[in-house]
Amino acid sequence: MDSSAGGGPGGVRLPSASPAPAPLWHVTVTVSGEELPAGQVRAALERLSHAQPLMLAARYATCRAELRYWEEAPTVLHAAALAVRLWTEQRVPAALPEWQVVGLEVVDRDTHHLRFEQPALVHALVRAGDIRPF
Repeated sequence: MDSSAGGGPGGVRLPSASPAPAPLWHVTVTVSGEELPAGQVRAALERLSHAQPLMLAARYATCRAELRYWEEAPTVLHAAALAVRLWTEQRVPAALPEWQVVGLEVVDRDTHHLRFEQPALVHALVRAGDIRPF
């Protein structure tokens, strides 16, 4: 028997290594729309947090909200696509405001952690034309 046909010597199938888990991406989605009472916005975000268990935090105002969470996806493009759809797909189940995504940031885990290791770089004021290292 040809050993190449079965995957191993004598045609015995060797166990394949399980695929590596998809990387984690830190996502920040900003949504905005018609002004609503702050309590209504907060309640909507609380409902969303039950539907999105990896949600880390949310900030909100009467016409804007910012969600931060971890997304597992094979590439940054996949993570971004999932992030853009999150608000729309959860609008009915979580009774979210009919707001639109107005901002999106997706960074890999290392970049996210680097920001917390060097907080002075995160909070430094950047002037137009200023280029700074991480």
